[in-house]
Parts: sequence; C-alpha cells; structure tokens
Amino acid sequence: MYNKVFLIGNLVRDPELRYTPSGIPVAKFAIAVNRISKKSADEEKSAQDVDFINIVAWRRLAEVCGEFLKKGRPVAIEGRLQIRSYTGKDGQQRTMSEVVADNMQMLGRKPDSGEASGSHEFAHTEEGTGEIAPF
Repeated sequence: MYNKVFLIGNLVRDPELRYTPSGIPVAKFAIAVNRISKKSADEEKSAQDVDFINIVAWRRLAEVCGEFLKKGRPVAIEGRLQIRSYTGKDGQQRTMSEVVADNMQMLGRKPDSGEASGSHEFAHTEEGTGEIAPF
C-alpha cells in the first residue's frame, strides 16, 4: 500500500502554531486547491471548484510553516493522507481527513520584493509522534 499526497494551493489562513504537552511543535493550516470539472456539451467553459484541504506539520517543519507561511501565499505540500475519528463536544462521532506534511515548498515571489524568488523547500523527515495535537 502507498499513501502519498502532492498538493499545490494557496493558504486559506495563517498557520496556527502550538506545542504538545511534551513540547513538540505542531502547525495546522488549510490550503485552497482548484479543481476543474469537465464541461458538458451545453457549457462553453469548464466549471472550476475549490477544495479546502487541512494540513498538519510537526516539529521543525511546523516551526518553519509558522514563521514563513502567510495567508494567500502559494505553497506545495507533500505528505500522507490521514483519516481520524473523534467524539465531538455534542457526543457525536465525527471523522476528519487531513494531510500530514512531510515536505513543504514555498512558491511564488518573496512578499517583500517584486523579484522572483524561485522556491524554497523545507523537509520534515521524522514521523508524527502519535501525540494528539492541542487543537
């Protein structure tokens, strides 16, 4: 079995950086990814939808995301899809999907200048701790 996800999108909000009780950094944020649906015979243009994908980063990658990523910036994320269940405050069982980031690459221009920056890549090589994120 192989669980690998590659996404390119724009940050929906600034990352939220927190720490687990044992001091491990964890960042949560979401990216908007465009999805173009095929046009039907009676449509002139293809329809475009947006998917909002939750991302979680751990350890040093979490700190880098918290420091450098800002709302609206384009980013590439490489990671794995994780589905987890939990009980909500109302007692209902809920299921949540998110991407646990292994690598992050900032795309586009530097925010402080008009010149192209190329891209900056940051990698997280350790697996998650199995701890529950404090969110």
